[in-house]
Amino acid sequence: MTATTDLSDSARPADVIRARPSGFLSDLFTIAGRGLRSIPREPEVFIPAIFIPAFFFIVNIGALQDLTEAIPGNSDFDYRAFQMPTAIIFAVTGISRAPGLVTDIQTGYFDRLLLTPTRRVPLLLGLQIADFVLVCALTIPVIILGFILGVGFETGILGFVFFVLMAGLWGLAFTGFPYAIALKTGNPAAVATSFILFFPFAFLTSSTVPFERMTGWLQTIARFNPLTYILDAMRVVLSDGWEWATIGKGLLAIGIVFVISQSLAMAALRGRVNQE
Repeated sequence: MTATTDLSDSARPADVIRARPSGFLSDLFTIAGRGLRSIPREPEVFIPAIFIPAFFFIVNIGALQDLTEAIPGNSDFDYRAFQMPTAIIFAVTGISRAPGLVTDIQTGYFDRLLLTPTRRVPLLLGLQIADFVLVCALTIPVIILGFILGVGFETGILGFVFFVLMAGLWGLAFTGFPYAIALKTGNPAAVATSFILFFPFAFLTSSTVPFERMTGWLQTIARFNPLTYILDAMRVVLSDGWEWATIGKGLLAIGIVFVISQSLAMAALRGRVNQE
C-alpha cells in the first residue's frame, strides 16, 4: 500500500520537471546569435547590398561630378564626398532578417518558439541586433571604395566610427517596416516589396544634388524628408567637422523614423503572438 502511494506521489504533475524561463538578455543574444550565424549562408542578402550602391556611386560620380563642380561658387565642392553617404544609405536601407522571419512563420518554427519560455520581445529585438551588426559591416566596403576614390574623413578615426554607427542606426530604424509587414502578413512577396517604402525617402531628397540646387517644389518636399537631415549629418562628419546642430537634426530624424517603424513592428508582434 505504501509502495502504491509512493508511486502515485512520484507521478504527480507537480513533480514533473519543467523548463525554466531564462533571462531577457539570454533570450536576446540567443536569437541574435542565430540570426548572425545565418548571414554567411545567405549571400544573396548582402552581396547586392554592396554591389548595387557601389555601382551607382561610381556611375553618379562619373556622370555628375564635373557638371556639379563646374557650377559657379562650387570650386571647393567635392562631389565624391557628397555622394558617399548616398551610397551608404542605399547599401543599408531595407537590410533585415524579415525574409528569414517569414520562413520561420511559414515552417512553424516561430510557433514552436512561442511554446517555449522564450520572452516575446527578444524574438524581434534579437533579429534586429543581427541586422545592426550586418548593416554596420556593409558600410565598410563602400567606405573603402570612397577611400580609393580619394574621399577622406575631416573628423578622423572618431568620425569614421561615428559615421558607421549613424548608418547602422538608420538601417536599424528602417527595419521596423519590413518586420511589421513580415509579422502581419507572413508573406515573402509582401516583405520583398517593403523596399518600395524607401523610394520617396531616396529620391525626394538631396541624394544626387545639393539641397540648394533643387527646384522649388522638390526642395519643399525634401525639407520635410527625414533622409535629407540624415544625409546632411553624415556629410558634415565626412567633410566639414563636428557641426553638432546638423548632426543633431540627423539623429533626431533617425529617432522619429525609429519610433514610427518600431511601434508598427511591436504592434504586429503582439498581433502575431495573440493569434497563437
